[in-house]
Amino acid sequence: MLLTNAQIVTVDDQDGYGLIARGALAIKDGLIDWVGVQDAIPTKYLDGPTRDLEGRLITPALIDCHTHVVHGGDRAVEFEMRLKGASYEEVARAGGGIVSTVTATRAATIEELLETALPRVDALLAEGVSVIEVKSGYGLNEETELNMLRAARMIADHRAVRIKTTFLGAHAVPTEYKDNPDRYIDDVCIPTLKKAHAEGLVDAVDGFCEGIAFNTYQIKRVFDAARDLGLPVKLHAEQLSNIGGTKLAAHYGAHSVDHVEYANEEDAIAMAKSGSVAVLLPGAFYTLHETQLPPIDAFRKHGVPMAVATDCNPGSSPLASILLTMNMSCTLFRLTPEEALVGATAHAARALGLSDTGRIKPGLRADLAIWNAKHPAELSYRIGFNTLFERIFAGESTAA
Repeated sequence: MLLTNAQIVTVDDQDGYGLIARGALAIKDGLIDWVGVQDAIPTKYLDGPTRDLEGRLITPALIDCHTHVVHGGDRAVEFEMRLKGASYEEVARAGGGIVSTVTATRAATIEELLETALPRVDALLAEGVSVIEVKSGYGLNEETELNMLRAARMIADHRAVRIKTTFLGAHAVPTEYKDNPDRYIDDVCIPTLKKAHAEGLVDAVDGFCEGIAFNTYQIKRVFDAARDLGLPVKLHAEQLSNIGGTKLAAHYGAHSVDHVEYANEEDAIAMAKSGSVAVLLPGAFYTLHETQLPPIDAFRKHGVPMAVATDCNPGSSPLASILLTMNMSCTLFRLTPEEALVGATAHAARALGLSDTGRIKPGLRADLAIWNAKHPAELSYRIGFNTLFERIFAGESTAA
């Protein structure tokens, strides 16, 4: 298939994006075969099927590199509690927060977990997403953690989307281990990780390093187990305070460090040296009424790549719109629209350890989004208005 008369945004994970004002793009066997200016189309493509895009914008398909879309229940009541003055930490310490979702998730079957996740997935696909990372972490016991990962894997059997699964057994301390989190790590988290890996359910390993969750020593043990299994790591760190999670993650060469509102310049330097991506999650910042901004200037200064993601989850970020996430990253965190788009494409791919998507370049997957837009900044500029015209997944067209 040859796409012609398009504005092509050639995203690069180092240099931002470029724009081919009157461009064309050839797709072959699910891959981008050629991209360039309209007047220089190689003759070998002219005899095949051609589509005139009438000046529409083509970007890489978007990537949501941090989600919790598989879970049971919701936390609308806690949303109301926070609006009445309770902090995220107060809700968690009162038995709400992550632990309340654990109860609902443990009660759900694999089929129910899949069924309730699909509408959230559909919302992301409708905004041009081709890759979704899905975490476990609401089971906190062997059976449910495995079921969450199984349900996540099944999403790709029901939708045209690429799923990357992350084991997040160290997400919260379950009530049955509330006085002994170290025992939970030894008796449940690490053994379950090994079983999930043996079943082929894990692409990466994550943890929540925070005062209300796990300390750096406990996360280190999980990361050591991941390293022994040959699995990459990432980390929820410095969301509510700074207890050293970012430096720990960087020490292990983490694909990404996520949230990072309380990270500092030393953390940025450590991430730059390790090549870790800073994943910004403005949905949680917005929902929790946070005021501590991530150190965007330090990330820029030291060349830390910044991705943006929805953090779609039932409590702190009930957000299933990557476009709104991009807008929030600009309005709340002061990213530029260019940084937001690169953050939802090339840098998001890097945060997942993917090198075959997130950019427009010959040899990469033909995962593309076509927009009824004139300039890439429109994708971050609009609020509640989706300009997607068409999504192309592995070279196959799907209607918007």
